[in-house]
Amino acid sequence: MKIACLSGKGGAGKTLTAVNLAAVAERAVYIDCDVEEPNGRLFFQPGQVTSSQVSTLLPVFDAERCTGCKKCVQFCRFHALMYIKEKPMVFSEVCHSCGGCSLVCPENAITEREKPVGILEIGTAKNVRVVTGILNPGEASGIPIIREALKLADGFTVLDCPPGSACSVMECVMDADFCVLVAEPTAFGFHNFQMVYELVSLLGKPCGVVINKQDAPYEPLEQFCREQGLPILARIPYDSHLAALAATGQIVSSHSLEMNHLFSELLEQIQQMGGVS
Repeated sequence: MKIACLSGKGGAGKTLTAVNLAAVAERAVYIDCDVEEPNGRLFFQPGQVTSSQVSTLLPVFDAERCTGCKKCVQFCRFHALMYIKEKPMVFSEVCHSCGGCSLVCPENAITEREKPVGILEIGTAKNVRVVTGILNPGEASGIPIIREALKLADGFTVLDCPPGSACSVMECVMDADFCVLVAEPTAFGFHNFQMVYELVSLLGKPCGVVINKQDAPYEPLEQFCREQGLPILARIPYDSHLAALAATGQIVSSHSLEMNHLFSELLEQIQQMGGVS
């Protein structure tokens, strides 16, 4: 079973939820897909860490073979190619490495080279296999790293998605069995939460809500969940002790009996709703 933890904005408690769901499971794989700023490893502090490079393929043009027919430019739907001053130019930031340009070139003037875009770190922390995707600074898209990381899902897997509802989030959710939507009970948090809910609804994913940092019910969020038939699976209190534990990189379910019960019950609800006994 693959559980995707999402939030409409950063700081809502997505990583808190993902890390603790993995920690209370008997055996789990935790994949940090927030490759621009992964922080799950700060909580797990995995050992026996190995790393591997993730690369994409970029087109390379043979000037002697290229006749300037521009078929490659016309083919590229992402506008990653232009023909300037009698030679083709590649905009690597928007190239999707589909290889189509080399297929349509009548002169076989296009080959491909590897371009490193990030790394994957893999380690273990007690009963959890910790997979961390890390995007190289300056790279435009973390999707190639997310795709490689998702290949390591095995058995019960928790996906710590990027915040928001962009393409990288959709990449994480596509094969998820259940989505946990972590909401912050504020006007800003509610607004962004609605965008994430719209995404998982379009993809037809079963989901439930975790409300984090709640000191009192936020009625617009409560009403929205009632109207949409969204189950509120857990409410994490606004608590300075929990904040202090998280700020020092502690897994709260390991230091608070109350939080251990909360996340264990949350995990049980998710497994029941996802058809897993």
